[in-house]
Amino acid sequence: MKAAVLVFPGSNCDRDMAVALERAGADVSMVWHKDDNLPAGTDLVAVPGGFSFGDYLRCGAIAASSPVMDAVRGHLARGGYALGVCNGFQVLTEARLLPGALLRNTGLKYICRTVPLVVATTNSAFTARYTKGQQISLPIAHHDGNYTADADTIAQLFDEDRVAFTYVDNPNGSARDIAGILSANRRVLGMMPHPERASEAAHGNKDGAPLLTALIDAVVTA
Repeated sequence: MKAAVLVFPGSNCDRDMAVALERAGADVSMVWHKDDNLPAGTDLVAVPGGFSFGDYLRCGAIAASSPVMDAVRGHLARGGYALGVCNGFQVLTEARLLPGALLRNTGLKYICRTVPLVVATTNSAFTARYTKGQQISLPIAHHDGNYTADADTIAQLFDEDRVAFTYVDNPNGSARDIAGILSANRRVLGMMPHPERASEAAHGNKDGAPLLTALIDAVVTA
């Protein structure tokens, strides 16, 4: 499986993501935001966490207009996968590749800690190695993680089983405890918690590893 990790000015989780994907078995390339093409044969685009363009304007808004995002749109139109984590989730919503928006945490403070989550669906290549209703723990590190959308969109996400993860103890005010969502075709996942920071024993937590290995398994099997 070939993965492309996007790099924007201000990305600071790109190497973490690359290392985690390589450990899971992927062949990883780093792709600069000004590139207008992805490496040939790319199966997965990973949009990492950080503070792209210093979070000026709105978190992820400037990155969403980078040249590489047109290549990402083409990749998704061809049936590829995309994973956006933290700032990457913000970029995907700003690029309208996922619905809704990430607003300032209701407590108006940056949050950095490990939080419990519930796996809300296993019907995706990202969550297939979990059990529905399973509780896992992943780190979060964000100031703007409050997932928000209109009532109809929120209802649709739940009705279509497109909520991937929910918070047990909502840390940021997200609508209906949403921590991660899937696109309509279930090939794009955006989530605020960091699976790549909980993917090996040295982290003291491997709850994020099944997400990465399940995705790679799905691509290889296909």
